[in-house]
Amino acid sequence: MAETKVIVIPEGKICDYIDGKFRNDTPEEYVRQTIEKRLVNEHKYLPKQVRIEYTLQLGSRKPRADIVIFSKDCTDPTQQTQDKIKVIIECKKEAVDARNAKDGVEQLKSYMSACPNCEWGMWTNGKQKEVFRKYTNDKGAVDFMEYNDIPSADGNLDEINRPKRTSLKNAYDDNLLFVFKTCHNHIHVNDGLQKQPAFFELLKVIFCKIEDERNIPAPLDFYTTSEERSNPDGQLTVKKRISKIFDRVKKKHGKIFDANDEIKLSPRSLAYIVSELQKYSLLNTNIDIKGKAYEEIVGANLRGDRGEFFTPRNVMKMVVEMINPKMDEKVLDSSCGTGGFLVTAMTHVIGELEREFSEQLGLPREKWDADSIRAFQDRISDMAAHNYFGFDINPDLVKATKMNMVMNNDGSGNILQTNSLLPPHEWTDEFREKLAEALGIEKSAIRNHKTLEFFDVIVTNPPFGSKIPVKDKNVLEQFELAHIWENNKKAGTWTMTERLQSSVPPEILFIERCTQLLAPGGRMGIVLPDSILGAPGLGYIREWLIRNHRIVASIDLHVDTFQPRNGTQTSVLFLQKKTPEQKDSEEKSGTMADYNIFMAMVEKVGHDKRGNPIFKRDQEGNEILVPDTNSVLVLDETSGCDRTVSHEQKKKVEDDQTPDVPAIFTEWKKQEGLAW
Repeated sequence: MAETKVIVIPEGKICDYIDGKFRNDTPEEYVRQTIEKRLVNEHKYLPKQVRIEYTLQLGSRKPRADIVIFSKDCTDPTQQTQDKIKVIIECKKEAVDARNAKDGVEQLKSYMSACPNCEWGMWTNGKQKEVFRKYTNDKGAVDFMEYNDIPSADGNLDEINRPKRTSLKNAYDDNLLFVFKTCHNHIHVNDGLQKQPAFFELLKVIFCKIEDERNIPAPLDFYTTSEERSNPDGQLTVKKRISKIFDRVKKKHGKIFDANDEIKLSPRSLAYIVSELQKYSLLNTNIDIKGKAYEEIVGANLRGDRGEFFTPRNVMKMVVEMINPKMDEKVLDSSCGTGGFLVTAMTHVIGELEREFSEQLGLPREKWDADSIRAFQDRISDMAAHNYFGFDINPDLVKATKMNMVMNNDGSGNILQTNSLLPPHEWTDEFREKLAEALGIEKSAIRNHKTLEFFDVIVTNPPFGSKIPVKDKNVLEQFELAHIWENNKKAGTWTMTERLQSSVPPEILFIERCTQLLAPGGRMGIVLPDSILGAPGLGYIREWLIRNHRIVASIDLHVDTFQPRNGTQTSVLFLQKKTPEQKDSEEKSGTMADYNIFMAMVEKVGHDKRGNPIFKRDQEGNEILVPDTNSVLVLDETSGCDRTVSHEQKKKVEDDQTPDVPAIFTEWKKQEGLAW
């Protein structure tokens, strides 16, 4: 195998995406690199059309424009003169406002005015984006019209104003997060809404976008032309058009939206947000890119005070790949948060389903016909309706999870609001009815904590912390782990007494509730604080776990896994619930079954305690670059064949060990004879 070519990056530098030069790693540079990736991967500009830090001549001044673009027939650097510039882009850090006298949009306009053939300009700080087209007005003076976006490399302006299905672009890297933040910030600032209401208004618009994409074969209605966006009458037209789509959304998703719900954004804000989202295909964009963007913005706006610390995506993927849910298994997250575990689990199963469909049809997915795609989508929706369940106490997170499921998998599953720890007879009638209907059982079957064995797989990260203990006697009575246990130090055993503890941290109760919810032989992946696995005074929990489960695996996570918000040391425990026969056999023989346990330590999780990414380094401690296999291929105009861009695109590699664990675990499982 050929050796991977590695480039070392000096400390405090990043490698420019377009020209490969090392530049200082600053907030402003992050914005520029995001834009550069968009230019190449979404707008399809050739890197040799683009120049970075280009020196302009403005009278006696010689400022440097952040990014300039030349026409595709002007790729020779010696010919790339100021009079041939077509597009100028200025990138600033978030703290700089568009109205800033020195560094705002007026600076951009002055640069455009100094370049006679520059027709387009864009100013952005990562939270705001302004696009202008330069023209000569009826008085013969230079003027600027606001536009939705700069044109792509082919110069087609129709796509800017009303994209066709065939022209929708998949978001790349952090661009969707960039767009979500820009839209959310616009609502927050211009509509005067607090963060949380602003977030839900944005989600309504995202739902309209997804509904419009699914409305095949009708032409797309989710759009605003630049002219509509720039005048009040046009903005009202856009609002009317999007409101019609939202009427369809409400009918289709009655569990998420009330019939009298409406989009509360001002016509001006709505037109702006539509202009930002309309170019993308939210359905076809990579699920990891969507998930990262969605969960980051949900976390920033809906995180509550109930010990909610959302699980990083890399950990969720590791857990799901190890637990390996199957197509016909019922999957639950009893503390579903934003729905990340459920989306990841369903994505895992959809991958299996896609392989199965492709084998049956004898064709890869991109060659399926419309009927095959529809049958595949129906199977996914059916699977979501019957096999995927999420509970959460926070009604806003329940709504956010439903939206996450719809955005990623075309099915909101059975995401229900409840306090999972309450005695089942105290669950609301509505909750029990919906749960019973989805499970295909009678509501009366959900009687108490002993009649809950409904699920084959549970993946969850329960809320934990001493600040939110459970003290309600009615709740505690359901759990053996809520009792006081006495330690026989000589025998090394624990015995449960009849006395209840006065208060118990929720994560301890969630372990037992999840076990109660598991069918015999079912399996669970649960994130827990390390104290449960090691503190001497909690030995009774470990004894209870061993009596009731096969302990399959324990993965020790790095202390920074949940940083920057939580520094609790955690592990993921993988358990398989014993059947009554297994427990009876062990009780009669007086001995526990002997077996091996898979154990691993994840010492690198790809970020530090501030949440900043950590990248792989060479032996001297320098960050390294490797070829970016996700870079698009661009057409070489001279030879007419595909080739990679002018310098081979490179990327840093996150220093993350979580992707390595499932493969090692799978091999171990085979050796142990574990069939799942």
